[in-house]
Amino acid sequence: MSATGSTTLLHVNAAAPAPAGFADALKPLLPDLSVGALLGFATGVALKHIGRWALVGLGLLFITLQVLAYFDLVSVNWLRVQALAEPWLAQGRENGGAWLTRILTANLPFAGAFTAGLLLGLRARV
Repeated sequence: MSATGSTTLLHVNAAAPAPAGFADALKPLLPDLSVGALLGFATGVALKHIGRWALVGLGLLFITLQVLAYFDLVSVNWLRVQALAEPWLAQGRENGGAWLTRILTANLPFAGAFTAGLLLGLRARV
């Protein structure tokens, strides 16, 4: 405040505003980007939970088989199980990510926003 009781205002030019043409060009894309990101995030969270439950189920199946084998009710040939599972695991390791991405982004005009949301959803602590 000055001696006369009036306040002095400082004008700070923080950042130059974006050109009006850029904002106008971005407006039609915002609904697609936000919908894509939201759907991607929801898909990522769902895949994370489904994967977790699938692993729990696989673990319970293994425990059940081991308990049954312990009581001599079943005999499991683990070498044969490994021989049957390895080709599937190798194929999934090599092509699984590309296959899933191709399926989830097919015919999506907002695949980039969806993929970003998907990655965030997979990393989210929900």
